[in-house]
Amino acid sequence: MTLQSVLIVGGGIGGLSTAIALRQKGFEVTVIERYPDLHASVFGVGIIQPGNALRALDMIGCADACIEAGYPAKQWGRMLDAEGNHLRDMAGVTIEGTDLPPLNGVTRPKLHEILTNRALEVGADLHYDVEFVSLEEGPDSVTATAKDGRTFTADILVGADGVRSKVRKYVFDGAEMEPQYIGQSAFRMNMPLLPEIDCIVLQGDDQGMAGYVPIGPDLAYMFYNAHMGTHERIPQDQLAPRLREYLARFGGLTARVRDEFVTDDAEIVLRPEESMGTPRPWHKGRVVLMGDSVHAITPHLGQGAAQAIEDGVVLAEELAVMGDDLDAAFLAYTDRRYERCKLIVDTSLAIGEWEMGRKPGFDNVSATIHVLDVMARPL
Repeated sequence: MTLQSVLIVGGGIGGLSTAIALRQKGFEVTVIERYPDLHASVFGVGIIQPGNALRALDMIGCADACIEAGYPAKQWGRMLDAEGNHLRDMAGVTIEGTDLPPLNGVTRPKLHEILTNRALEVGADLHYDVEFVSLEEGPDSVTATAKDGRTFTADILVGADGVRSKVRKYVFDGAEMEPQYIGQSAFRMNMPLLPEIDCIVLQGDDQGMAGYVPIGPDLAYMFYNAHMGTHERIPQDQLAPRLREYLARFGGLTARVRDEFVTDDAEIVLRPEESMGTPRPWHKGRVVLMGDSVHAITPHLGQGAAQAIEDGVVLAEELAVMGDDLDAAFLAYTDRRYERCKLIVDTSLAIGEWEMGRKPGFDNVSATIHVLDVMARPL
């Protein structure tokens, strides 16, 4: 039998990127997404696209559109202390053989729109409002059943359904593998682009870190990684005053943002930061996992989406090369991805630990530069 069709569970960044990459290799691709439309599944405000993310996006024909819609920066970032004094610049890295910038920032809705349009352009079949509940594997195919009773059958199934993946248990024989809350939650909000936010700007110390990312010609987003207990909750109508409390000790840029822009509870998003790295293999039979379903990454390096996009590109390459030998293709895919993703998971978690005062002496800037250097290497 010739491998022809792929079913992807999950229409987020990773699922759509995988769909595009597979279609470019000639596979028939169907994506099922539990949310009712392309906008309903988009959470958060903006997204960081480091050079390696842009390289992967370029491989699926989406980098130019992201750069046009976003903010291509000339360097990765800079560090300020809590008072606002300049500490250090981080040039970042460029991808050899390309003219891609070291960093691009873009809004999440715009990125989702770009990926969706490209997926449709290359002929992927997208189905919304389809909630996956179970799968059954046969000798020559795998069938997914939705909550409403619909079924979808393909030669292989890709679990791209995020940190709460329902597909994951089929690969790990029912073992409960869930991401762990690290003790931080991230406040995020959009704000006007100020002249000094021309790259990632990090301001803070081991008591807490605020950050700013340009995501368009006139738009930026700010974030603050707050130390919060496992069961601590902040009501929506108290988000702005609580964020101002966290930022009270800051001067400089963050003081201005606090006083001028942290005013509307409805504009602030608060999400827990979670981490998970699953063991190998990432597949069983005709089912394979990718993205947050196997490597949930905290946002400290801006690499979560980048790694999911890279997963899709590599998976498509290995399936195209290995032909009908699924086990060989899935093993080659995981071998190429595992250590790279593990470095991101571990380093992101270490930066979070340092921000919470649990890792004295840790050099977060050097750790970031090392990761960027590794990510610039070929996939």
